[in-house]
Amino acid sequence: MSRRIIHTPDAPAAIGTYSQAVLTKGILYTSGQVGIDPHTGHMVEGGIKAETFRSLQNIEAILKAAGLTKMNIIKLTVFVTDLRGFSYVNESFETFFGHIDFPARSTVEVSALPLGAKVEIECVATVGE
Repeated sequence: MSRRIIHTPDAPAAIGTYSQAVLTKGILYTSGQVGIDPHTGHMVEGGIKAETFRSLQNIEAILKAAGLTKMNIIKLTVFVTDLRGFSYVNESFETFFGHIDFPARSTVEVSALPLGAKVEIECVATVGE
């Protein structure tokens, strides 16, 4: 099986035994991204809305490192610690994606996330059509 590990300094470094993303058989799988600013190494301030937008920016940086764009995203899985923030997640998605078609998405409430994050997003993207 052929696979390529994707790494970029424009997204937070892995804080454990995992890669930022793996590209195999025309599909890119990212690890979950939280709202860490890769340039400061700290979680962004502003709550779930700001963390969601930063998480999406981190995913976009990983996509770019793989030669892809947000148009290649086919599925996002969103983990939140409080579903009452769902409307803020949607607002960040609207800002990030603008007028393009939204990818498929699942949102799941969890009891806790790494580093006290309020949101974590993982991505599946395709190379080509």
